Amino acid sequence: MSDEARQKLAAVREEVAKAVVGQDAAVTSVTIALLVRGHVLLQGVPGVAKTLLVRAVSAALSLDSKRMQFTPDLMPSDITGSLVYDAEGGDFSFRKGPLFTNLLLADEVNRTPPKTQAALLEAMEERQVSVDGVSRALPDPFLVAATQNPLEYEGTYPLPEAQLDRFLLKVHLEMPARDEEIEVLRRHAAGFRPSDLAAAGVRPVAGVEDVLAAREAVAQVATSPEVSAYIVDIARATRDAPSFQLGASPRGATALLNASKAWAWLSGRDYVTPDDVKALALPALRHRVMLSAEAHMDGVSSDDVLHGVLASVPVPGVHSPEGRTPSPQPAYAPAPQRQH
Repeated sequence: MSDEARQKLAAVREEVAKAVVGQDAAVTSVTIALLVRGHVLLQGVPGVAKTLLVRAVSAALSLDSKRMQFTPDLMPSDITGSLVYDAEGGDFSFRKGPLFTNLLLADEVNRTPPKTQAALLEAMEERQVSVDGVSRALPDPFLVAATQNPLEYEGTYPLPEAQLDRFLLKVHLEMPARDEEIEVLRRHAAGFRPSDLAAAGVRPVAGVEDVLAAREAVAQVATSPEVSAYIVDIARATRDAPSFQLGASPRGATALLNASKAWAWLSGRDYVTPDDVKALALPALRHRVMLSAEAHMDGVSSDDVLHGVLASVPVPGVHSPEGRTPSPQPAYAPAPQRQH
């Protein structure tokens, strides 16, 4: 059953590719989050297919899904649900909100005020909703796939640090390459409509039972003491990096471990390698660190610093020709000077 589930989840990428050009890393990140009961934050400028990607993944996975547009006037009860008075019965009944689904697309989550953003916290961590003192369990699997535009765009609110920490991965959706953009236009010229995924040929290839079977298999993926120590050393190195005001917490190290196990399983292995850890380090940690003021002034990004951290932490089993541990490298390199 484990191999069958892996094959079906691998087929999800092929289905999504019928609607979305490129963005393989984002598709894989959503799959990884599902396998380890996590959530994913997709960041990119408008028009890079963030919403379309999540909709396509949901269609390929045959999961119950809901989409919610986050706006400045959105209230917490609009997300969680509320008590409604039944005039005929003379009593209050609970009306479920959009959170009661397998996959919630929280579109432009940073366009709603922090009070409403915080309404997601209990659902993301505890997988339940508490209304009027009563806790109600959410379906399993449950995943929040949130999209956001960069903070420099007008009308956005920074996500609370506590909520950022609840996302397993943060993925940057970049502008497509030239060939990919040409393919996007070719599809639209041929009649592709983002609102009609069925017409694009996207079909369900996996379901809830496949996700649950895959979770059991991922839980059995072995992690050697050396790889566990490597993950801890990376997290601790972020705390010592002078370019970070705040480094990754133990929760960040745990997230990196879980994501690495899922990636190893999707890659067909039952053990984690240092390369798995390296592959997931940036999306698992970039939203759990905070740059110092000096790094901001130098035009350095969190990814720049994390690249330096990964280069400075010795990889298990890798030594210099002389048998010595490689010397640490700088936490970051200054941004190149712009040509005027």
